[in-house]
Amino acid sequence: MSVKRALATGITVLTGLGISYVGLSYLLDPAATAPGFGLPDWPRGSDATGFLNVKGVRDLISGLAVLTLLATRQRRALGWLMLVEALTPLGDMLVVLNHHGSAATAFGVHGLTAAAVAAAGVLLLGERHPRPEPAGAGADRPATAAAA
Repeated sequence: MSVKRALATGITVLTGLGISYVGLSYLLDPAATAPGFGLPDWPRGSDATGFLNVKGVRDLISGLAVLTLLATRQRRALGWLMLVEALTPLGDMLVVLNHHGSAATAFGVHGLTAAAVAAAGVLLLGERHPRPEPAGAGADRPATAAAA
């Protein structure tokens, strides 16, 4: 395995597992997890739990999508997904900054995450991907002596 491929795979695994963990945290203990997002204020009480659980579901599904494409060796599709999914932490960073949240968390957590996820996407798309031969292609080719 090349260094680029190993790096892309490593970042992808960390992304999938990491965001799945964040999603589970928002589902299992939303009140304790929310302050780490970087916003200065969070809704509190039972009304907030549903909202924070929605974020948990979003994050968990994002992680499972990454891990599913990796497990099924759909690396080209995974590269495109990673580029699209990089928009989520980028958007999170902008939300935190727009609402006067922690700049350190905005750039250090959300910004770096967006950069790492985008880098993995670029690395995955830069891999050589063999083109599958269409079904039936080669059926009209004569058998070679080695195959006979």
